[in-house]
Amino acid sequence: MTRAGMTDTSSRVAAMVADRHRRMTPEERMKIASDMFETARAIVLSSLPPNLPPRERRLAFARRLYGNELPEAALIAYAERGEG
Repeated sequence: MTRAGMTDTSSRVAAMVADRHRRMTPEERMKIASDMFETARAIVLSSLPPNLPPRERRLAFARRLYGNELPEAALIAYAERGEG
């Protein structure tokens, strides 16, 4: 068991991954995080009903992506800002 729970990754592979992460530059880490966010964003958007009006689509996206991490007022403000 790891601190995060069970894993099927061998300790040797986990050590290799940790070593690779330690050697990454801040720019590499930022690029990976950005790519992961864009992938998550695409997955969430593709899961929404295609016929939602733009405001409702943005609100559904924000609710699905952020859930209870942000207050409802912040999610509504995001939906009402009028951008994709």
